[in-house]
Amino acid sequence: MEKDLKRNIKEIIEEFPEVGNILDKYGIGCTSCGLGTCQLNDIIEIHNLPIEKENELMKKIAEVMYPGKDVKIPLAKRKVKPDKLDYSPPMRRLVEEHKLIKRLLALIPCIVERLDIKTDKQLVKDVVDFIRSYADKFHHAKEEDILFKYFDPNLDILKVIYEDHEKGRAHVKAILQGLNKNDADAIKEYLLGYMELLKEHIKKEDEILYPWMDRGLTDKDIGELFSKFIETDNKAEGVSEKYNKFIDKLENKYKK
Repeated sequence: MEKDLKRNIKEIIEEFPEVGNILDKYGIGCTSCGLGTCQLNDIIEIHNLPIEKENELMKKIAEVMYPGKDVKIPLAKRKVKPDKLDYSPPMRRLVEEHKLIKRLLALIPCIVERLDIKTDKQLVKDVVDFIRSYADKFHHAKEEDILFKYFDPNLDILKVIYEDHEKGRAHVKAILQGLNKNDADAIKEYLLGYMELLKEHIKKEDEILYPWMDRGLTDKDIGELFSKFIETDNKAEGVSEKYNKFIDKLENKYKK
């Protein structure tokens, strides 16, 4: 089965559809990925399952691909996944920024439920400002302009993340178009769409992308990244404080 590690995962799923179902059960969403240039060994490496889970997964895949045969199960040569995620300092900084974004996402259903297009236009503009200025310009720019430069831009996992960022920007554009047309239904639809997109996006980054990147970075890389992040934050002085206050204010409003 060693040779199968180098096979394209979409090709394997096309030939053996049950493999896609198996991957789904382990939280590896290759069936829904629109890109699919990863090889099987890329999937194993990126998701970094505990050794026993990896062995279990590979046995199930082998049973589908080689039914009735005694197949030697290859294991990826990599670090063992820790019981608890332990991020490097620069990754931890990004995870902390996610927490503020997730606080906004948690408020969106309340905002949508109580939205009045006649009185809440400024509220929607303020939410869009948070998304564009904090989530995108402050946070996503750190990823795209600094962190991702340490990796091959043609990697499937990075293409998926870039695609999510662009989808998020499209949702924001649609929210503003709805605002200009006084179309409350459109605003609600795209606010909820943004929420669902970012919830899954952040989960992918926190649980898959950042741990995988940490395993590939040298100590020198980590030091450089941390310095660059601090420099970026210093240039954006007051941004975190401003948007933390904004979320505090929103939470107080919608908890009443």
